[in-house]
Amino acid sequence: MNDKHTNRLIRATSPYLLQHAHNPVDWFEWGEEALTKAKKENKLILISIGYSSCHWCHVMERESFEKESVAEVMNSFFVCIKVDREERPDIDQIYMDAVQAVGVNGGWPLNVFLTPDQKPFFGGTYFSPQVWTQVLTNIHTAYQSKREDILASADALTNHLANQGISQYQKKSAEADFRKMLDSTYAQLEKKFDKTHGGLDRAPKFIMPSIWLWLLRYWHLTKNESALNHTLFTLKKIAAGGIYDQLGGGFARYSVDGEWFAPHFEKMLYDNAQLLSLYSEAYMISKDERFKTVVFETYEWLVREMTSEDHGFYSALDADSEGIEGKYYVWNYKELTSLIVPEYTKLFADYFEIVPEGNWEHGENILLKTDHLDQLLEDYKLSKEEFNQLLGSVTRTLLKVREQRIRPGLDDKILSGWNAMTIIGLLDAFHAFSEPRFLGMAILNMQFLEQNLLEGNKLFRSFKGKRGPTEGFLEDYAYVIQAYIKLYQANFTERWIERAGNLMEYVLENFYDPNESFFFYTSLQAEKLIARKKEIFDNVIPSSNSVMVQNLFHLGIMLDRDDWKTKATEMAESISHLISEEPNYMSNWGIVLAEIKAGLAEVVFTGESGLSRKHQFKKQYQPFALVMGSDKPSRLPLLRDKTQGDSELIYVCYNKTCKLPVKTVEEVVQQLK
Repeated sequence: MNDKHTNRLIRATSPYLLQHAHNPVDWFEWGEEALTKAKKENKLILISIGYSSCHWCHVMERESFEKESVAEVMNSFFVCIKVDREERPDIDQIYMDAVQAVGVNGGWPLNVFLTPDQKPFFGGTYFSPQVWTQVLTNIHTAYQSKREDILASADALTNHLANQGISQYQKKSAEADFRKMLDSTYAQLEKKFDKTHGGLDRAPKFIMPSIWLWLLRYWHLTKNESALNHTLFTLKKIAAGGIYDQLGGGFARYSVDGEWFAPHFEKMLYDNAQLLSLYSEAYMISKDERFKTVVFETYEWLVREMTSEDHGFYSALDADSEGIEGKYYVWNYKELTSLIVPEYTKLFADYFEIVPEGNWEHGENILLKTDHLDQLLEDYKLSKEEFNQLLGSVTRTLLKVREQRIRPGLDDKILSGWNAMTIIGLLDAFHAFSEPRFLGMAILNMQFLEQNLLEGNKLFRSFKGKRGPTEGFLEDYAYVIQAYIKLYQANFTERWIERAGNLMEYVLENFYDPNESFFFYTSLQAEKLIARKKEIFDNVIPSSNSVMVQNLFHLGIMLDRDDWKTKATEMAESISHLISEEPNYMSNWGIVLAEIKAGLAEVVFTGESGLSRKHQFKKQYQPFALVMGSDKPSRLPLLRDKTQGDSELIYVCYNKTCKLPVKTVEEVVQQLK
């Protein structure tokens, strides 16, 4: 970093933009100032998109953006705009699509060249310094000599982006056999299973939580043991690998290999939020203590490293510290073993699978967890309890030493959607383990969102010291609504479900496209860009449309809104053929369609013991049940006639029809069967 330069990004709130505030490049934030300058001076725009924990973004900054000779070319020929993709996913989405439309693999850093009126015509990801300077010069020269060709190409690409609706994916739903569709979807996934290392047979390996959540539901509906066994096997392998932080808890974004061994060391809030849910659900089914350990350790990491004083959750931890990827997390053999009492040095070297020459690069070791613990315990004549005591002591010692190192960079902006995802993960963990801290933290975080990022029914995207000006995207509204629905089911506070209903009304008014019957990613109130996109396919984060359809269906049941249930059903069925064709990228849609087709039970708990009996019920794996309850008169449709007279009853209802009321959770489970 060259402190003699300070550009206008010094006024930004985004940690990623602030990282570039001392580049000699004359960076602008996306906004009126930059876009007006480009038009006025008839200058091409260079938009460079990344995020704070992106390793190759840092590399390109060091190699190119910090160099005065390179900056001079950029400043002379272009209006240079930096965008944090996490603050402005709408901009990132458009220009990523543009680059992919011309045959370039997407990724970050994303560098795209635009005409003065924001139309893209060329782009790529990482460029080495020599290639980058040549690209800058060639594009400038071409714009001087072949301007009409560039403008025509930009117009064609922009028209393509603007006309990319989802009607190409929609089909009128035929009455398909739901069981056959489930089995067909499973067959597509099953042939890609990695039977050796877990997960799907590919490298690098992203965890893709919604795939495994779908498989757990598939097992629940069909009792296909292979689906369950591979999912549990995968989660054990992930928890034993380097992708999981064996000392501090929490998961890295992905593994660069096919074995979950060497992570790309950045830790993202959204991965860990979803993995709280996934490991909690897996524990409900298996009662495997390893899964419980993962949830509690990840919670401790969340508290220790990712939570602000006022209970907001930060976005990410960088992969790098001191400019070296993974340096904070890896160990050389000599240092690590010197911290363990000699009697148990070999035991823990074997347990963490470390070796004197290093199991990774430069003689360093990534800590793993052995598959052969039982043999180790036998060799050292230790009981499980004795070993766990020793492991706790060793872990605390190593963590204390590690915390003295220079930490990876922290992206301390707080995003409403990612925070809501974390609330959902905490609440799923609360129900699995009856741990009050999880519920307490979820409520505190929702209070933070309400105080700082909600204004009436309008939600804002980000907060860092102050609220950012950008309205939330569909992803933000979808997850906040889902968090409210989950909060209501956690403590039966009716305000939560009412807030969910109010936000849903706002989203239908401001995001819904009646022509294609799906939701836009951006609000009617948002800045107008060159295209208004819809997000359909699930990725590491499920698509915002699939989450919103699930919300419509759940709220339709809980608030007795048949119109919402109908809308949800029509949306899911219109693209249901894609679920079995592309389950990797439609897995959350698969979950939603399973709920619609299999039906969701409404389990209503009444009386003073209602909440405690609900907690008992929710400790079991019942993914096709919504819970409601009250010990006093309620405004909610399903509760209005159920809180009179003998109020210590539980009702199991489907489609507004209830079975005979019962008094015990065991009887509820029998009725659900």
